[in-house]
Amino acid sequence: MRSFEYVSPTTKAQAVSLLAGNWGQTEVFAGGTDLLALMKDDVLAPKRLVNIKQIKDLQGVTYNAQGLRVGALTNLGELADDANVKKNYPALAEALIEAASPQIRNMATLGGNLCQRPRCWYFRNGFGLLPKDETGKELIIEGDNRYHAILANDGPAKFVSPSTIAPVLIAYAAKIRLEGPKGKRELPLEKFYVVPKTETEREHDLQPNEIVTEVVVPPATDAKAAHYEIRQKEAFDWPLAVAAVALRMNGSNVQSARVVMGYVAPVPWISMEAEQALSSQNISEDTAQRAAAAALRNAKALSHNSYKVQLARVAVKRALLKAASGGAA
Repeated sequence: MRSFEYVSPTTKAQAVSLLAGNWGQTEVFAGGTDLLALMKDDVLAPKRLVNIKQIKDLQGVTYNAQGLRVGALTNLGELADDANVKKNYPALAEALIEAASPQIRNMATLGGNLCQRPRCWYFRNGFGLLPKDETGKELIIEGDNRYHAILANDGPAKFVSPSTIAPVLIAYAAKIRLEGPKGKRELPLEKFYVVPKTETEREHDLQPNEIVTEVVVPPATDAKAAHYEIRQKEAFDWPLAVAAVALRMNGSNVQSARVVMGYVAPVPWISMEAEQALSSQNISEDTAQRAAAAALRNAKALSHNSYKVQLARVAVKRALLKAASGGAA
């Protein structure tokens, strides 16, 4: 690991002032479960780490009539155990439990999870976010792309968005709040994720001198939500496909739906096709099957990951049936 400067501000303003205006010079240090691994592997080599753990304003979970507010420093274990989360956002609680091992859950923060870098093995081995050889040919196209994107992969970005919590938060219509030298801003969580087109860009709508401060989730009392992951093994593993859905019903028919897939695209993928297929429909085996097929209608498999198309269909179908049955598996 390369040498670096370490600072521990106690306010958000101090933290922002200590961050550089360009990527690569500074990094935010919270739980450190992802950042330290990237530094040890020499993928990132910041000159300064800005430790934000001492900023009390970034901690804590509150729930009231306006919904849920979660400080960016709240660890995943604390959030999963929160009584209001379990009662009012059960799909989120389930996703949090499945997101990591107990040891990691008690260190990893919500803000860090949403900002984690891709698990693409080309990126993790130092070939860059959009890996190419010396002739400009994309390495992933002809390389080992078993776990790469099947949607939104027409450009140079072929990695998959790594957060398993983001899809369910997006299904619940969460917003993320940021703070930087120009002040505060808030955006829907789905807008926080972007598909980079060059190596100088990142996969989040976050400036180098901004920090994530909190996530807010509106009340979900009228939503039937569910989260479903497909993994290679039952023990902790990175998913092959994730689906999160939130249904609002008019009697027995769907009034509105949000269908979000993870591990299929460089961003958490909202399927408008699936949502349209569900409109005014009763949720049945056939309806769920049709919606799942619609969700993957535009999938484009790479040379070694066509299996992911079917897995994603299965994840969407099972998440829909799970939501319709009240969250039962």
